[in-house]
Amino acid sequence: MIYLDNAATTQIDERVLDAMMPYMKQEFGNPGTIYSLGRRAEEAVEQARANVAKFIKAKPEQIVFTSGGTESNNMAFFSVPEYLLEHGFKHIITSKTEHDSVLRSAKRMQEL
Repeated sequence: MIYLDNAATTQIDERVLDAMMPYMKQEFGNPGTIYSLGRRAEEAVEQARANVAKFIKAKPEQIVFTSGGTESNNMAFFSVPEYLLEHGFKHIITSKTEHDSVLRSAKRMQEL
């Protein structure tokens, strides 16, 4: 099993840690900026996106990195309502055991 949610107290894989260390110590630029440190960070993000896409047989533009589960859940809930309605889907089923971000997003969707 590959489990990627380190926020849930899963130990980070050594290979991931090794790959990230340069960006935590020396190459810590903001990928959204134009200075050289930022451009190198952007190149690294785009390379990671390409690697993930290749691994799962997707297109790089289909890969979206988020800061964690809550952001991912919100993005999923708030990016699909129109698509779902256009295709005849009117229900989303959750349970009380879902993460709070899922429950809040589902409740918010009811109001749309």
